[in-house]
Amino acid sequence: MSDALNKLAAYLGDQLGAKLLRSELALGELTITVARDDIPEIIKFLRDDSLCRFGSLIDICGVDYPEREERFDVVYHLLSPWLNHRIRVRTKTDAATPVPSVVGLFPGADWYEREAYDLYGILFTGHPDLRRLLTDYGFQGHPLRKDFPLTGFVELRYDDQQKRVVYEPVKLMQAFRSFDFLSPWEGVDTAIPGDEKAGFGPDRDKTP
Repeated sequence: MSDALNKLAAYLGDQLGAKLLRSELALGELTITVARDDIPEIIKFLRDDSLCRFGSLIDICGVDYPEREERFDVVYHLLSPWLNHRIRVRTKTDAATPVPSVVGLFPGADWYEREAYDLYGILFTGHPDLRRLLTDYGFQGHPLRKDFPLTGFVELRYDDQQKRVVYEPVKLMQAFRSFDFLSPWEGVDTAIPGDEKAGFGPDRDKTP
């Protein structure tokens, strides 16, 4: 598979020329980076070229790097069922500069682009109906941005007793916690209640 992806990367370098800003093969996956204005042309080429045949759009997602001037990556995941290849296409943008929509090439991109707009605030030109998809009516902000606050917002639900939709402050079901990311099988300083009966825990007798 790596040999096939290396050949594909070399082929894309020849065909796309300067429009291919970067090509990287890592962990058995090929990622190419292109300018946002070239996205429709590149996606169309990957779909239609006989040596690519990426005829299935798996996903479009956003990635937020708030320290960058162009803080967002827009990432397209494509699959070629005929050649059993996958490719990832990345481009950069900011909160004010739209990325050309690919709904005309892949109708399934409709909700993917709406989701990226809803959760990150990424704009897409040429989208037939760019509006929120997952958040509540009148929701302010974009919840997957790294600088989005965790409190101070409202949520809505249907109240069966009042027989209507009600708005309430967001409730966190548990308090903020600090995680030590230790394996549950090692590095625990205190015994889990009940373990002492089986002779486990830090105070157990380690002699055979």
